[in-house]
Amino acid sequence: MAQRRILPPVWFFAAIVLMAALDWFAPLYRWHSETLRWLGGALVVAGLALTVAGARLFARRGTAIKPFEESSVLVTSGPYRFTRNPMYAGLIAMLIGVALLLESASPLVVVPIFAWIIATRFVAVEERMLGERFGAAYAEYRARVRRWL
Repeated sequence: MAQRRILPPVWFFAAIVLMAALDWFAPLYRWHSETLRWLGGALVVAGLALTVAGARLFARRGTAIKPFEESSVLVTSGPYRFTRNPMYAGLIAMLIGVALLLESASPLVVVPIFAWIIATRFVAVEERMLGERFGAAYAEYRARVRRWL
C-alpha cells in the first residue's frame, strides 16, 4: 500500500487556520498599522503571483507539479532564475502577509514551522530526485541559483 502524503497546499491551509486560531485565542503584541496591512496585502498578492507563475511554467513545460513525481524537464527560466523553489517561496510570502493582516505577532510563529516542514519533507527530497534525474545540469543550476531568495 502506498504511503499517503500530506501535500504542500494542505500544509499551507492548515498553517492559515493555525495562524487565525493563534490570533484569536492567543494574540501576542497587537499592532494597528495601515502600512503593515498594506505590506501584508502586497505580500499575499506577490506570493500568489510567484506561486502561480512557477506552477504555470511547470504546466507549459509539461513537467510534474505534484511533489515526488518524476520531473521530465529541468525548469530554470522565469522565477526559477532567482529561486529554485518559487512556488514554496510564494506560499511562505503569503503566510507572512496573512500574519501582518491579522495584526498580531503570534501568527508569525507559524511561518518558520511551515518553512521547516516544506524544507524537510519536500525540498530535500525533491532536490535529491532532481540530482538523480538531471545530474550535472542540476548540480550547475543548484550552484548558480539559491534555494530560496
